[in-house]
Amino acid sequence: MRYELPDPLHPTLLPALIAAEDGLARLDERAARHAVAEGFRERGQFFDAVAALWVAGELVHVEDLVLHDSHMDARAPSHELTIAHAVLRARRRLELAEPGWALSAAGLDVLRGEQTGQGLPAPTPPHFDTAGQGFGGEDTDDNPLASEFAELDAALARSQRLLDSHREAFADPEIAPPPVPRERQEPMGQLGLLFDEEWDERARLDAWRAVLPLADQLPASIGAAILFDTWERIEPLRRMHWLGALLVGDYLRFRGKVASHVLAFNTGLRTIRHERRRAKDRLTRLNAFLEAISATADLGLKELDRLSLARTQMEIRLRDRRSNSNLPKLLELVLSRPIVSSALISRQLGVTPRGALNLVRELGLREMTGRGRYRGWGVL
Repeated sequence: MRYELPDPLHPTLLPALIAAEDGLARLDERAARHAVAEGFRERGQFFDAVAALWVAGELVHVEDLVLHDSHMDARAPSHELTIAHAVLRARRRLELAEPGWALSAAGLDVLRGEQTGQGLPAPTPPHFDTAGQGFGGEDTDDNPLASEFAELDAALARSQRLLDSHREAFADPEIAPPPVPRERQEPMGQLGLLFDEEWDERARLDAWRAVLPLADQLPASIGAAILFDTWERIEPLRRMHWLGALLVGDYLRFRGKVASHVLAFNTGLRTIRHERRRAKDRLTRLNAFLEAISATADLGLKELDRLSLARTQMEIRLRDRRSNSNLPKLLELVLSRPIVSSALISRQLGVTPRGALNLVRELGLREMTGRGRYRGWGVL
């Protein structure tokens, strides 16, 4: 699992490196001070989650992800949609965390589900006292369910006596039960049903993190490309392979190259052909990853221009409106979601479905879904 660091100043890498550094600097400067920066970050979360599944060879519609995130699914969510929502939640956690938190061992443990948090007390289950006390030790003389609890305690006591009698019978070595095989004594996670026993995630993550000090000595873009290439070669987490692209965005924010947000690296990565992303030659892969960073920056700048133009056009319709109009709220909602439905507008703005349709017509939104089951509007 050792990764050999390539020559970062190879002549074939310099043009792509310069373009990536310049593109990221321009994107970070505009995203940090733009009027639609908040909407740009929110929309980027959804686009990056959908692109992560696209890179993995799965298709998820962005409108389905928006509705699933709002708990307003039009149908039962698919397995791919559930994974895309996991990517979305992981990105939001990175946005809220400190830069570089996901690169630490504790951060990786939290993201892969091995640790839920630090310093939080474990919840104490309610305790039922059989001596006439209820849950939490309170007196239950006036409890209308006291008789039912008493019957439940009696049934539990009978079951315990039955188990104790069988345990005493099996204490005789002549009638002892057969030993349980070792593989049946191990937890399910070690049976190979959920995880590969020969795939040591901890060791592979340590091998990947060992490259971090080497990447810190290089320019941010080439360092991020090397970290992503290392992730692709080592494959620390088979069940969360999409996490590598998210760590690239967190690493660039940690280095201060894109401090305004977590870079939506998957949106640019999907523009690179699969043959180049998975090429055997390392320089070809690094060039492809640097070009993906440049493509991500270009797409981000275009998205900012598109949102700025749409905001300007819709603000014209807000002139001479009453002070308690819901149109400004709808404008902010549309700029923060790739797509909105009448039910989503109704719930977020507190209006009726008919009122949501009227607001959509007044704001002049364009329908994007073209589906018969439900309609969606957004900014192209």
